[in-house]
Amino acid sequence: MGDVVSSHLDEGRREVITARTRDVMKEFSGVYEQQYAVALFNSVRFEIEGGGGPQSQLLHRKDPLAGRSIFSGSLFQYLEENRKWRNRFVSVPNSYTISLYESKAAHDRGLHPRGTINCAGYKVLTSMEEYIELINTSLPGVKAKVGSNPFIKCASQFPLVLWHPFARHHYFCVTTEKEQKKWHAVLQDCVRHSNNGLSEDSTVQTPAFTDSVRLHRQAKGHYGTWDMMCGAPPQILANLVMETLHPELRSVIAPRLRGKMQQRQRHWMLISDALYKQVLSQTTSQYEALAEACEAQRAPLDGRLRTDMDQIIASKEHVSSKMRALVLPKAEQLLRTNVQPYISSILEALMEPTSRGFSEVREVFFRELVEISKNSLNGGGKDKLGDHMERLSMLALHPVKMQSCYEKVEQLNLEGLQQRFDVASPSVFVSRAQILMGEQMDNAVYTFEQLLNQSLENQGEDDMCKTIQRCQDRVLKKYDYDSSTVRKKFFREALLQIIIPYMLQQLSPSCSPELPRFKELIFEDFSRFLLVENMFEEVVLQCVSKDIMMAVKEAAVQRRHNLYRDSIVLTNSDPNLHLLGETPQVDWAAKFGGDEPEGPVGGGGGGGSEGGGSGSRRRQVVSMIQLDGVPLPFESCLEVPGVELIPEEDAEAFEGMEEDRVEDEEDLGPQEDPKSPDSVTGIRDLINPVVKLALPVSEENPGDMTNGTKPTTGTVTWADGEQEEVTHVTTTVEDVPRTSPRDKTSPQTVVQQPVGSVEQEAEEEHQEAAAIMDAIEEIEIAVQEDDSERVAEGSAEESDCEPSTAPPLASDSSSRGDSGFQSPASVGPDEGEPQPITNGLDAEDKVIDPVEVEVVLA
Repeated sequence: MGDVVSSHLDEGRREVITARTRDVMKEFSGVYEQQYAVALFNSVRFEIEGGGGPQSQLLHRKDPLAGRSIFSGSLFQYLEENRKWRNRFVSVPNSYTISLYESKAAHDRGLHPRGTINCAGYKVLTSMEEYIELINTSLPGVKAKVGSNPFIKCASQFPLVLWHPFARHHYFCVTTEKEQKKWHAVLQDCVRHSNNGLSEDSTVQTPAFTDSVRLHRQAKGHYGTWDMMCGAPPQILANLVMETLHPELRSVIAPRLRGKMQQRQRHWMLISDALYKQVLSQTTSQYEALAEACEAQRAPLDGRLRTDMDQIIASKEHVSSKMRALVLPKAEQLLRTNVQPYISSILEALMEPTSRGFSEVREVFFRELVEISKNSLNGGGKDKLGDHMERLSMLALHPVKMQSCYEKVEQLNLEGLQQRFDVASPSVFVSRAQILMGEQMDNAVYTFEQLLNQSLENQGEDDMCKTIQRCQDRVLKKYDYDSSTVRKKFFREALLQIIIPYMLQQLSPSCSPELPRFKELIFEDFSRFLLVENMFEEVVLQCVSKDIMMAVKEAAVQRRHNLYRDSIVLTNSDPNLHLLGETPQVDWAAKFGGDEPEGPVGGGGGGGSEGGGSGSRRRQVVSMIQLDGVPLPFESCLEVPGVELIPEEDAEAFEGMEEDRVEDEEDLGPQEDPKSPDSVTGIRDLINPVVKLALPVSEENPGDMTNGTKPTTGTVTWADGEQEEVTHVTTTVEDVPRTSPRDKTSPQTVVQQPVGSVEQEAEEEHQEAAAIMDAIEEIEIAVQEDDSERVAEGSAEESDCEPSTAPPLASDSSSRGDSGFQSPASVGPDEGEPQPITNGLDAEDKVIDPVEVEVVLA
């Protein structure tokens, strides 16, 4: 396929791409240099004047993913080079970049991956129908039929596709629906965190970059939200270039593509990927040079700002007052007629799913704490507590456990408002809310860890349950307050993101021509820090903020979504708690599990070497454990329940584990170490074991045998010398189809044994037969007692009542299938196969049918 790319992206066209990228970056650089100085002014002013919102009540973990990886496992990848599916070992480190290896051994040896995927800008699809719908938009006029595969034939019915509007697509598949759901959650988490590539800790570079991108797009007439604001700055700039370059080249190249519909789509994808890579390489190098140049000027700019801060602020207020006189009348009129009627509906659309998501976060966190309390009530020791706390510390980073929370927010729908306010899609707000939910979960977990560790050090481990409850109550109250604060801030920012671009778009035609005259009012020395474009936006923002703040306050008063009122402000309410934030993070595995073996568990190899210490075996947040030496279907990453220390196992998954265990046993074969029974019936069967025997019933009087349970007395001696008492004999009559005389074995071939020889032969076979066979024979002898005369007579009536009237029998193959056991007396001396047994000692007696008898042991 390289010839297709080279023929359509020849040297001349690549030079055009380079020139276009350079022009866009030159325009952006001019805007960025201006916005960098403005952002530095705002940062220094905030530092000097202070202020800010209410103080957070929960502690913040500095580096949640220190020493951990997210996930590792195996799946199938489609290789476009040879159009074949190959098994790949996938590792997701704490950078959320997917690494693909030839095998797990290659990963464990530290070899370079065969490929890496940065998930910024991607979408995770779980069906080929979704993929085809997106592919149909890639080339105008080229449409695939519904239900047809564009390029590939999926190896299973559980695909996973990573789709990008510009870059290469990646195709994976797994063998079970459970795997698909888990992989989908992990891949979505990779996309979510990769999209969030702008650091919030950078108070100058990040706001300068975001404002520059927004102003650059506004200069091109693109107002409103942008769903390709994804990834690190070079990736966002590449998307900015591709926003205009991609459709232009598509209109030129698409008519020249030849072949069938699927082939043309495939060729265009390869061309688009090559185009995106070229643009990305240029934006990366040029942005790095731009950032270094601006950082080099930071020190002198910072010095000038701190020296002239008062004069700069006074000059800004003077110009802003003049600008408000021009802008406010127009802005207020637009606000009353076109914005205010829709604020409440926009807010309601945002609040409903977001509040459900944060409530689900609280519920998931609470369930985990309940499990820890149950462990302490049930006498769980230090090891169990350490294990539970280690799992709890990974909760916010666990995409599978957090998936139920994230799904609530994905229901956010702004349909009907998107066209009016130029909102590209709600994905921008969904991703932001999900990031905030993860942060709040981690804050709650970290605060609980620090409080519990402090309580255990001060009070010891006595009455641990009450200690856990006290810490739980404190953390939940703080979570409720912080959750309310974070949500209200999110609602205000989202409303501004929706309304401000619309206001600017409507006001710019009339106000922008008037802005240059305000530049004359700014001193030249301050002109780098005061830009009239920014002040114009601030005036519009101040006009809208009052209505937005009022709408959020009214929502908080209604208490529909568990929002605290702004009058309830907790400032330094727990100063001792914030002192704990300076203490190191608790290593629960080392604190309570010091004697655990080191090394990763099963498929968790990606995180084992990073964690170190005794807790390294659980350093992977999500595990797909596979048993060593057990072949898995297609070498797929099936999760095997029952393995200890699987981080994602919790109480909610316990009900489904039994079904998974049965399915896995069918796939993996019999297990060597059976688990304890979980049901009451299973425990009762262990206390009062039931032994099933197949005994004959007379053909002459078949109606004499009836169902029922009769008490009896007797003892049985087991192989280890212990004696058990027989309390009940339950008779169950089953209808077995009779065979014709010609199908039955002739009496001459029946093995005959006197009763007296049965006991002698039982001793000889004691060393060879299994323990269960000896136990069955001892049961029969104990119940028989001294009734050997009735055995010799072969009385049909007594044989209906007593199970000891004949040696242990298994008449034919159907008998063995019913009873489940095989008597030593029915085994031939040569071939070891069961032989038909008669109901007496005479060779002329007929072959009899079995009944099932249950002997209940006390």
